[in-house]
Amino acid sequence: MGYKVVVAGATGNVGREMLNILAERHFPVDEIAVLASRKSLGTEVSFGDKTLKTQDLDTFDFTGWDIALFAVGSGPTKKYAPKAAASGCVVIDNSSLYRYDPDVPLVVPEVNPDAVLGYAKKNIIANPNCSTAQMVVALKPLHDRAKIKRVVVSTYQSVSGSGKAGIDTLWDETKAIYNPTDNYSSDVYPKQIAFNVIPHIDVFLEDGSTKEEWKMVAETKKIIDKNIKVTATCVRVPVFVGHSEAINIEFEDFLDEAEARDILREAPGCMVIDKREDGGYVTPIECVGDFATFISRIRQDSTLDNGLNIWVVSDNLRKGAALNAVQIAETLGAKVLKKG
Repeated sequence: MGYKVVVAGATGNVGREMLNILAERHFPVDEIAVLASRKSLGTEVSFGDKTLKTQDLDTFDFTGWDIALFAVGSGPTKKYAPKAAASGCVVIDNSSLYRYDPDVPLVVPEVNPDAVLGYAKKNIIANPNCSTAQMVVALKPLHDRAKIKRVVVSTYQSVSGSGKAGIDTLWDETKAIYNPTDNYSSDVYPKQIAFNVIPHIDVFLEDGSTKEEWKMVAETKKIIDKNIKVTATCVRVPVFVGHSEAINIEFEDFLDEAEARDILREAPGCMVIDKREDGGYVTPIECVGDFATFISRIRQDSTLDNGLNIWVVSDNLRKGAALNAVQIAETLGAKVLKKG
């Protein structure tokens, strides 16, 4: 016996990936419903070898459904997630709305799988920010060995993190540069993204950081250890899919780079590609469509007694969003619902 599964936001980038991954991982689905806003009503989406038509999120009755994967943004989530949860359907939410709610677990299954057991307080589980998800997959096994004191991370985040509008903007700006008569303009980013980088993701806060940077700090503390100090600089780069991160880690205890490499090779969700030669590392274009979090450039930091540098790359539409949501559903099934 399998599950009755809802995917809300099925026509968006993340919603479509959720459907792909449910099919690829053979998640035990007995029945599936795909939901979208009224303007996308009837749009067809693929689920394995099936073609499904979207239903109206506004009028859908969640009663009798087991799991709802939400990829609709914070506004619609605020309206519809409590409705689904009150109907007995467990919501796995990809937006930022519930991530910092103390009554809602924030889960990365390779890192804190037992946290799903806290879902019952609100019948909701939160999916972390895309940049946080891949980072904590790499940090947790190292933290278990040598205890992390401080993390300094610089991100190189693809435009797909801004949704379809970000992808379209990079594509159209690039075309306009080669064909200036196009006169293309967009309000998705505050500056040109084509052939450029923008050190600004989400809104600015009073202390000068952006909300994306704050998310990485708050979420790492909630998922791994509240005592870890984190400072982040988040940058949008002209890459279509795949986030990269340069991470500097300070530990309480010494951790040799060779041991760190061995630990990460054995860690769930991690794939180490670390050869000290031309091309002996992973770049974003190589991670697209993959489930793994790739780790390269593992090396000692000579400026610290107990420091390491690592390079982390992952498909942000997968591990940073859709894959992690499906993994949460798998974990919930294995630990709580136990139907599949």
